[in-house]
Amino acid sequence: MTRRAFGTLCGLVFLINLGRVAFAPLVPTIGSEFGASPAVVGSVTTLVWLGSALPRIPVGYLLTRVPRHYVVLGSGLWLAGAAMFTGSAGSIPALRVGALSIGLASGAYFVAAIPLVAELFPSGRGRAIGIHGAASQLAAVVAPGVVVGVLVVAGWEDVFRLLAVAALAVTAVLLVVLRRHPLPESAGADRDFRSVLGHWRIILLVIVVVATPGFVWQGVFNFYVTYLTGTKGISGGFANALLTVVFAAGLPGFWYGGRLADRLPQIPYLLGILVAFATALGVLVAAQSAVALVVATALLGFVIHTTFPAADTFLLDSLPADVRASAYAVFSGTALLVESTGSGVFGLAAERVGFDAAFAAGAAGVLALAAVLAAAHVGRGLPDGPAAVE
Repeated sequence: MTRRAFGTLCGLVFLINLGRVAFAPLVPTIGSEFGASPAVVGSVTTLVWLGSALPRIPVGYLLTRVPRHYVVLGSGLWLAGAAMFTGSAGSIPALRVGALSIGLASGAYFVAAIPLVAELFPSGRGRAIGIHGAASQLAAVVAPGVVVGVLVVAGWEDVFRLLAVAALAVTAVLLVVLRRHPLPESAGADRDFRSVLGHWRIILLVIVVVATPGFVWQGVFNFYVTYLTGTKGISGGFANALLTVVFAAGLPGFWYGGRLADRLPQIPYLLGILVAFATALGVLVAAQSAVALVVATALLGFVIHTTFPAADTFLLDSLPADVRASAYAVFSGTALLVESTGSGVFGLAAERVGFDAAFAAGAAGVLALAAVLAAAHVGRGLPDGPAAVE
């Protein structure tokens, strides 16, 4: 039962993330179709991630009343409806509504599903979260190819129409699996939303560690093709190939990132990821040759995607079972509210100072955060994490 449920969850998270990341390779097409500037298109991609952030805390409270798998099923149905609406959008305002709706579905899903996965595999949370994350990341890897393939034979709208059909089918399969094989009681609802506040230091730490590079990452990957073609002067085909590389590198990032989170001291590991991300972004800005761009892209994709299973594992390992989903909701909702503004901010910054200067400033900010947190850790000013549980 656990394997079947987990396998179906991996299928659904693939589609959930495909809905979020499909906008990135469509940025040039949407801009051309609607005559929109980078800042306007950036506002559309921002709304996807803003939508992913907005429902998380309310859903965290809902999970004290409703089992997690009910919310997962509901998010699959919502994704199907939101994708169908997006595929019918005929204007930027309608496209913004569709993007926001797809984001809402993803936010509800992740808040319920990741703590659910953690409860299904209590002795290896990092590994399970990493595999689940890798399934999500696979969607980001294939998104450029899927989008280009659909655009060859149809319009951009059909990307979302196909997504709607697939989401409905996988949700139906999950419903059948859960009816035949009910989940264990431990994978049900949380019991006390208010007690989350008692763990505010751990939650705040993870928010800062994830939201800071995540904010920068939103600006980087949503404008990656635009940046490479406009600033680095490479062809559109090569730029799209590199976008695939940055997401493909995330597959081992999730896979090994979760496993390392089970084995390494978690706070030093998280700080090391921050330093590595800032370094990789600096290498990207400095890169001039095609080989250097490929290396920088692969390094950046690998490092940023280790952040997510590492942070999720640290948080869920550090908290008692009755607050895990609610605490995860508070963390992920707050972090994504910050991250979701990255596309819009970097779009505006690029119009004023250029992408290179904007990305370099982002790398410097992440590096400064790592230095501050390292000093606090040496001075024992950071929470201990897993040692604090029960």
